[in-house]
Amino acid sequence: MAAHRLQMHLNKIQSWLKTCRMKANEAKSVQVTFTLNKMTCPPVKLNNDHLPQADEVKYLGIHLDRRFTWRKHITAKLKQLDHKLRKLYWIIGRKSQLSLENKLLVYKVILKPVWTYGIQLWGTASNSNLEIPERFQSKVLSIITDAPRYVPNTIIKRDLQIATVKQEVRKFSAKYRKRLDTHPNNLANTLCKEQFGTRRLKRLYPTDLVTNG
Repeated sequence: MAAHRLQMHLNKIQSWLKTCRMKANEAKSVQVTFTLNKMTCPPVKLNNDHLPQADEVKYLGIHLDRRFTWRKHITAKLKQLDHKLRKLYWIIGRKSQLSLENKLLVYKVILKPVWTYGIQLWGTASNSNLEIPERFQSKVLSIITDAPRYVPNTIIKRDLQIATVKQEVRKFSAKYRKRLDTHPNNLANTLCKEQFGTRRLKRLYPTDLVTNG
């Protein structure tokens, strides 16, 4: 049923592209079945060619996996963060003479935007997955402050007035919800409406990040 409806819309897209004298590259398109089941929807066609099927896809810098666990996205961002941290260690590391204030500024301007990107979506991940960026943040703050190992991460965050990952999720989600509520596009407004009925993936929705606090 889902594949049939998808094929109908792909046919409409193909017709529209033909009218506008444009051509989509089916080789760069991917079909993903978002489900908790092992079954995969039948293949669909674009320009009479079958679209390749995959268990995950990267779209606008966000990794979408078929079960919506966000594990792939979070681990990919962690690798990117580790790479950036190694390059910045000379300036924010324990032996750096840079002031604590400026070290925090480097973290907030260069490193933090990497893991907060798309947080309104991947913030619905499980607690175990959310702990991955939390551990990274704790590690960076420990390096920046040159804090002894026995100092709890909660104390460091409190003293530096740094929010936890879960707190950032709620803050970004509330801000984004407010923007959607006042968006001039009616289709954007509908994204704020509560979701009723059976949840096929049994996952949190982005709206839950605000309503559940």
